[in-house]
Amino acid sequence: MEDMPRGRFVIMTVGMTHSGKTTFAIELEKVLQQDAVVIDQDNHAAFINAHYMKLRPSEGPNTLKFSITNTIVAYAVEHSHMHIILSNSNLHEPSRRNVLRYFQEKGFKRILVYFDLPFHLLEERVEKTQRKNKIFRNASSFSEVLDRQRDSKQDQPGLEEADYLFVIKDPRDFPVILGQIRDLCMDNERREQL
Repeated sequence: MEDMPRGRFVIMTVGMTHSGKTTFAIELEKVLQQDAVVIDQDNHAAFINAHYMKLRPSEGPNTLKFSITNTIVAYAVEHSHMHIILSNSNLHEPSRRNVLRYFQEKGFKRILVYFDLPFHLLEERVEKTQRKNKIFRNASSFSEVLDRQRDSKQDQPGLEEADYLFVIKDPRDFPVILGQIRDLCMDNERREQL
């Protein structure tokens, strides 16, 4: 896209189910107003399950979901001026690095937001959840997803992966970190205009 404003950010959430990633992403989008868009793979999974169940792979990686996500990401990168908020678990470092490398090559600054909440809090949230399970392909409940995530290899993000790293250990940290990210985006925009 010609005349694309420079100095955009990609903000990637990292964390287990029910850690607050989607809530945080939606709030960040509101804080950044018209300058940001949330791209959430759960929405893509629900769309596939509602309209294209026959095309969904029964085993292995959900390549259809990833293809939809990649198409939306590429469109947002090439045809918008917005900061991009990637809201999904992103628990595995090699995958995160690949995605973040793509954004770095496109001139984005990279922010990681790691949701490092106590496991007992995640268990409580899963027990009380009102979220629909329309996004599932292989799990029957969010409790099963949480157990799988706990038992799988997870790579805690490090500052070497991005330009900025924020760690959320308590949901009460949200407002402060939302404000810090807003300030980073605004300061960067001002510098770009000079």
